[in-house]
Amino acid sequence: MANGNDRTPALQNEDWWACFIGWFILLIAIIEVSAASSILPDAPKLGKWTELSAAFPKGFGTTIWTGLVMWFFLCILTLISGYFLKFDLKSYIPGFLIIFIIAFISMVIAKQAFISKWGISYVLFALAFGLIISNVFKVPNILKAAGQTEFFVKIGLVCMGATIMFSVVLKAGVFGVAQAVLVATAVWFGTYYICRSFKVSERFSSIIATANAICGVSASIAAGGAVQGDPKEVSYMVAWVLVCAVVLIIVMPPIAVWMNLPSNMAGAWLGGVIDNTGAVIAAGEVIRDANGNPSQAAVNAAAVVKMAQNVMIGIVAFLMALWATLSLEKKETGERPSLMEVWYRFPKFVIGFMIASFVVSFFVEPVWGEKAAKAAGKACKSYRSWLFALCFVSIGLETNFKELISVGGGRPAIAYWLSQTANAFWTLFIAWILWSGTFFTPAILPD
Repeated sequence: MANGNDRTPALQNEDWWACFIGWFILLIAIIEVSAASSILPDAPKLGKWTELSAAFPKGFGTTIWTGLVMWFFLCILTLISGYFLKFDLKSYIPGFLIIFIIAFISMVIAKQAFISKWGISYVLFALAFGLIISNVFKVPNILKAAGQTEFFVKIGLVCMGATIMFSVVLKAGVFGVAQAVLVATAVWFGTYYICRSFKVSERFSSIIATANAICGVSASIAAGGAVQGDPKEVSYMVAWVLVCAVVLIIVMPPIAVWMNLPSNMAGAWLGGVIDNTGAVIAAGEVIRDANGNPSQAAVNAAAVVKMAQNVMIGIVAFLMALWATLSLEKKETGERPSLMEVWYRFPKFVIGFMIASFVVSFFVEPVWGEKAAKAAGKACKSYRSWLFALCFVSIGLETNFKELISVGGGRPAIAYWLSQTANAFWTLFIAWILWSGTFFTPAILPD
């Protein structure tokens, strides 16, 4: 299958189809908010639960029906693209239904009260179910046909663009952006240096560095596309990012409380280190204000820093495509490729991500207002979440756990964890300068 980073015609190009589908979902969401009508199929509504019945606030039957409608909608969209991308369509339909059901179960489990409180994401359960199937049983052909890992996540990332409103980032002032730039730059080069010291390849080192410095899963996929990395290495990195996020959720908030960090600073530290957006918010809520309630200042600071990092995906992907084309390729082939190679190899779904963000920020919000922009973004966020869940089930289905641990003799894993530890210390230092109130008054005031 075409990976979208070559001269493949648009209708046979996975990246462009991810853009087309993501933009179509956004277009329907915009029509909905402008016409105040319901067109886009809703995602199943799930609630937090201690007793399972509470997981289905609209009733089990209604939730299942809503899920089937959404599955049918996504199935039709991906089938249309699958025709041009040469999917095994007969096997794809039943396989896609099974993967969707596994994603649904993962979503329900993640809503369990204790699990939800600690921010253990649905994607981790989706990955776990896929790993169990692939490592304990034999993966059926229908699941192999439907497990379109990169395609699902690329569509999800285009939808994710609609959730990034520049006005929200700007409202935080320069602090979130400043931290994102200072942390990302130092962490990227630091991680890359550590990985190369462990004799990890240049392309793989750049993928690990981007995952660690920007925003984990999304950045791993974008970096892999930009440098034409090995898909297995991208999946490997994504799995480690998820495992690391769980560890950090458990470890970092208590450390922040123990150090008695101001709410702003604690949230900014969490947002800069933890790579999963949902996990960042959940970890921020562990920080408490003077009344013992979840600190809104910590949550806001964490969200702003993470959003600022997300905005950097497009810039970093372009720079990496430029570096891979003009430096790595010249080193490997002895010839200097033309600048057009940067365009051929640039991951087109990142363009989809950026256009979705621009449309919501500079068209929907000015024309219909902030409320409408947030509504469109919320609809796209629901689809992003489900597409990510489908992606992580697929990653699990194609991942051998023994290989996950043993890839590169374990050197990439060691390098990643060392880099993540250094990231935690550096981000704490930057957060202290920008958010503690010692040197500046942050835009988001303490509780």
